[in-house]
Amino acid sequence: MKKRVFFNLTLCLLTSKVFAQTKAIVPTAADKPNRFQQEQIDRKYGMFIHFGINTFHDQEWTDGSKPTSSYAPTTIDAKQWVATAKAAGMKYIILVSKHHDGFCLWDSKYTTYDVASSSNKTNVVEALAKECRAQGIRLGLYYSLWDRKQNADVKDRKADQAYNTYMLNQLNELLDMTKKYTDIVELWLDGGWEKENYRWPAQEIYTLVKSKAPQCQIGINWSIGSPENADKHTVLPKEQQDLFPIRYFPSDFRLGDPYLPVVPDPKLFTAQGNTYYMPFETTVVLGERWFYNTTDKKYKTLAELEEIYRTATAQDNILILNVGPNRAGRIKDTDVGLLMQLKEKLKL
Repeated sequence: MKKRVFFNLTLCLLTSKVFAQTKAIVPTAADKPNRFQQEQIDRKYGMFIHFGINTFHDQEWTDGSKPTSSYAPTTIDAKQWVATAKAAGMKYIILVSKHHDGFCLWDSKYTTYDVASSSNKTNVVEALAKECRAQGIRLGLYYSLWDRKQNADVKDRKADQAYNTYMLNQLNELLDMTKKYTDIVELWLDGGWEKENYRWPAQEIYTLVKSKAPQCQIGINWSIGSPENADKHTVLPKEQQDLFPIRYFPSDFRLGDPYLPVVPDPKLFTAQGNTYYMPFETTVVLGERWFYNTTDKKYKTLAELEEIYRTATAQDNILILNVGPNRAGRIKDTDVGLLMQLKEKLKL
């Protein structure tokens, strides 16, 4: 059996002191995109990949109680995933590295709830990073703040410090692992609505990521609050206006899936007395489910997807279309075919 550093309070407290001593990094106030925001805008179109323990249970959200033995892909065809995205005219891929259930698609030394404890021990994050480098496409990662395995009782504020450090340790682990192969260009964070915004270590996450990957654009789902309540959930894109408060500061772009931006789309938002430019990234699924699901039979039409693309990528914004690889670890033929049709329709 491999050695692991188990998640414990002493380790977390020691690590948290290290993070606390790091000088905070914040974005520069601006009314136009900075270099790395412009690179994100120019990427314009990418693939979202939802794959994990949920894939094997016909469920979108599980609670961390599903056994690791139930995660049993026949293979992990990362080469096909990347080739499909590239052939579809996409510029990058965002992989769900850990969803709300807490199951990790890499071998994490901070938990046993990961691929290393399953029948298929392939480090999916590492395999995808290698393929992105080989095929010349960029890589981003989704990571759920909300973890129903490690932090089941979100009302327990006394658990925040230990769990927040657990997250920082895992993000540090992911950054160190992927930098061997490619530069991470996006970190997509989810589930923040489960706690008050100030209970999440947004500043520590931002500083950690930017210190190791300055180019990485960081966004937290449901990014914007209201003037009356900076932590309001939800403020839909159609409700957002210039100078509304940033709900999770610091961050680089806005999220609010699966909604589309409106016209005109506001870009300037406020935090700590300053104004910041933030583009919007739309996330949409081809069918009805984010993860592979045997009941997911209804797909969006080509006309619907074309309209989504044109609306989402106008006004200096970005679109990622989601696919859910099946239990054989491959993107379904129906998904591949639809993406290729869309490419031809859009003349990418």
